[in-house]
Amino acid sequence: MEVEASFSHISSPIFDRENYQLWAVRMKTYLEALDLWEAIEKDYDVPPLPNNPTIAQIKSHKERKTKQSKAKVCLFAAISTTIFTRNMSLKSAKDVWDYLKKEYVGDEKIRGMQNLNLKQEFELQRMKESETIKEYSDRLLGIVNRVKLLGISFTDFRIIEKNLVTVPEKYKALITTLENTKDLSKITLAELLNALQAQEKRRLMRQDHVIEGALQAKYPDSDKKKFFRKKKLGFKQQ
Repeated sequence: MEVEASFSHISSPIFDRENYQLWAVRMKTYLEALDLWEAIEKDYDVPPLPNNPTIAQIKSHKERKTKQSKAKVCLFAAISTTIFTRNMSLKSAKDVWDYLKKEYVGDEKIRGMQNLNLKQEFELQRMKESETIKEYSDRLLGIVNRVKLLGISFTDFRIIEKNLVTVPEKYKALITTLENTKDLSKITLAELLNALQAQEKRRLMRQDHVIEGALQAKYPDSDKKKFFRKKKLGFKQQ
């Protein structure tokens, strides 16, 4: 009970007509944590109490009605005012949930068009020279997650293939090595990203060494000592 009480202070995700699928996943998890999802999923009726009910019957009746009321309150609190005014007359939490799903998920034709647009967006992605491996992979995974929220599968292997063919030329030597030493049909996305990030880190370290070497060549140690000695004397004179 203490955990539920403390969790109830966490704000529910707010839906304002954008990214319904993402909101629905978060909202369902939120309701499950509060033990209220059953009131929406099963939409049970609460029959009236019999004559001379027992204490257990009274308690069960109250709990079931309270869950339905709380679930409805949570949904109303999690939608914008504009959306609330359009469904405030609905009777149950289940009615509210179904209305939102029908209104904002759309029919199969609309979902199919959304899926097609997202997959085209995915195919057009290319890693920029200024991007890191993490930034690029996060961009790809963001698109993939939006596809999955439509209820459409998207395999990790497609993401792996995308990374292999769209990263800049500076990673091609690593990819050739992977092709020669591993079965790329069995490599995991995490393994590939770790290998690319390790290569990225090595390149950055080499660049740092080159810059450091150039500075040392331009400013020999003897010149550095003279420079700092002059600065020290100058401070003393002041």
